[in-house]
Amino acid sequence: MLPEVHLLAGTRPEAIKLAPVAAAMRAAGRVRPVLVATGQHPTMVAEALAALGERADVTLELNRSTGSQPELLSQLVRELDAHFTRTTPRIVVVQGDTTTTLAGAMAAFWRRLPVVHLEAGLRSGDLAGPFPEEGNRRMVAQIAALHLAPTPLAAGNLLAEGTDPARVIVIGNTVVDAALAVVSRPVAFADPRVAAVEAAAAAGEVRLALVTAHRRESWGEPLDRVLRAVRRLLDRYPDLWVVLPAHPNPAVRAQVDAALAGAQRAVVTDPLPYAALARILSRATIVLTDSGGIQEEAPTFGVPALVLRDVTERVESVEAGCARLVGTDEDLVLEQACRLLDDPAAYASMVVSTNPYGDGYAARRTEQAVAALLGLDRLPAPMPAPMPQRVLSAGPPLRIAA
Repeated sequence: MLPEVHLLAGTRPEAIKLAPVAAAMRAAGRVRPVLVATGQHPTMVAEALAALGERADVTLELNRSTGSQPELLSQLVRELDAHFTRTTPRIVVVQGDTTTTLAGAMAAFWRRLPVVHLEAGLRSGDLAGPFPEEGNRRMVAQIAALHLAPTPLAAGNLLAEGTDPARVIVIGNTVVDAALAVVSRPVAFADPRVAAVEAAAAAGEVRLALVTAHRRESWGEPLDRVLRAVRRLLDRYPDLWVVLPAHPNPAVRAQVDAALAGAQRAVVTDPLPYAALARILSRATIVLTDSGGIQEEAPTFGVPALVLRDVTERVESVEAGCARLVGTDEDLVLEQACRLLDDPAAYASMVVSTNPYGDGYAARRTEQAVAALLGLDRLPAPMPAPMPQRVLSAGPPLRIAA
């Protein structure tokens, strides 16, 4: 019987980034991958896995009432601990920095199960932002048996904190594997407005801006500033369309609807399934986003990203020139977007030939690293650096200059 490796997914990004790993493990045939949907965001996890041809092998159920982080963490730990008593995983893989990540690492550690941390080493240097993700990933780093860093810079962060270099390997980011896989498949759009814009952009008839602003620190006045900039962009460029998948929070959706009410060529939608979102991103001229995942995916499609945050732990794309940190200042967002839409040279300078976050083989390296932890193989060679970087050298997060 093959040793079981349990992959824990509680949110859509976790599902997207773990699905290629499950597929690589199944193809290699050395371990049995078990995808565990933890119940944090069950519907979105199921949709993301399905988009990549996967489904959960185990689905846990939570009984949330307050929606608080303490309630979520306590229920996840309890359910995952019970799960680990019913099953016999040899290794537990957690991804990123969500509450599922922290709960899964803790529950596995208490059961003396080795924890592999996928996408290890991201740091903003500020426990208050992103919150609570920065704290989550720092705590997981203390108990992980193997740290799979997406980039040399992330590995450098771990080494600077005193992590054993023998337990750190740069494997790339599996989101690149996922993005390449999903855009090669046919996409059916549930919203005919989105389908029409995508078709027009694919035909070169219009320019498309994808806008996502989902982080809690963006809600309220920061989001209003971004939306005012978006409206001014639409007024200035008659060939520009905007697709904005809104956050499901009713207050945030109401804020977006109010700010863009009556705006021509603005398509506000419910959250898009992963396949649809990836296809829209691949057709976009520019993307305005506070999403870490989109910062990682955009370079694969040659789409310049304006990052709607004051600080980012995803420094590599900024250093590579394919992303620019603009925060939520209305005038700065407008200025930088206009620069890209008006100046072909400025636009070309932000289109890179290689994605600093991955080469499409991160899932294979992850499978080999897990096999090595089980004594079935040697550790894989690190991902080749696609360009000059601050290799294994930690540094401060990038912030907008005062």
